[in-house]
Amino acid sequence: MVHTISGTPCIKLNNNDASPNTSINRSYHSCHSLSVTNGSIPRMAQLIDGKQIASEIRDELREKVVKWKAQGYRAPQLTAILIGEDPASATYVSNKMKAAADVGITSKTERYNTDITEQELLARIYELNIDDTVDGILIQLPIPDHIDERKICNSVSCDKDVDGFNERNIGRLCLDMNTLIPCTPLGVQELLKRAKIETFGKNAVVVGRSKNVGMPIAMLLHADGRNDTCAMDATVTICHRFTPPDELKKFCLSADIIVTATGVPCLIKADMVKEGATIIDVGITRVSDPMTGKSKLVGDVDFDEVRKVASHITPVPGGVGPMTVAMLMKNTIIAAMNLAKKRNQLGVGEKK
Repeated sequence: MVHTISGTPCIKLNNNDASPNTSINRSYHSCHSLSVTNGSIPRMAQLIDGKQIASEIRDELREKVVKWKAQGYRAPQLTAILIGEDPASATYVSNKMKAAADVGITSKTERYNTDITEQELLARIYELNIDDTVDGILIQLPIPDHIDERKICNSVSCDKDVDGFNERNIGRLCLDMNTLIPCTPLGVQELLKRAKIETFGKNAVVVGRSKNVGMPIAMLLHADGRNDTCAMDATVTICHRFTPPDELKKFCLSADIIVTATGVPCLIKADMVKEGATIIDVGITRVSDPMTGKSKLVGDVDFDEVRKVASHITPVPGGVGPMTVAMLMKNTIIAAMNLAKKRNQLGVGEKK
């Protein structure tokens, strides 16, 4: 049995605090061999239950919204832009809108065909940027190839950039300054804190260097905890697709904490993990189960074997994914409160 850890309330509603992409279907070769030493039953890692922790965070956020509205403010508002008919993207957006309703955030989804031009999309984002009834803007990625993703992310107002993808917000994160932090990295940080995983002075390995997930996670793990982002003071090594397999294994074996976000099933195996390490699996891939022929979601980690070595581990699904959505809600509320404060300072307050 895998023991479960749920969180303890510690959320703070200020800026001091993605969704993981699902890759295309691929065949999945089993890597779950059974191992029993001398007839003994292996010790199992404690499960870091992201679904339960996210539920607790949403309870806290719901209470914050109630108190915010009691002060005379309207509910925070989130607008999502969804382009095309990709089923995974549609599901992600639907789940985000359900979470928004759950915590008291008003939301709407604007749907566009894939033939929308870059200029048309930029024009709509500009309208949302200047709309005082909108607090958060979410552009569901990926977007069509004929549209420059970086230009679109940078066009979202920094104040409403609840995904944390605008280059100015990323720059502030890298400088350890108060900002809106990308949701998946923020969710990883919150999981580690609520599971009471010690990070100060520990060795951490981040596998994956994407600009929306791997890099921000590394920044939060290594930065000074005394500064705005309340970072984690670990010593961090970043590995990626060009890290030789033998070197990847060597780095992982030295790690007290491994965070992997590559979308490569079964990349992290038990012989790569130091006994007692903490494993955070951000990867999520839909694969075909060779035993049943049905599809299923798996992470980057050989879960069944690694849990016999690690001290703590996140499942897939039910680990980082729910935290990403919870952090989007948190960022939306932060954005709403910050924007209201700015408007009050300008003498154009919005209390009803």
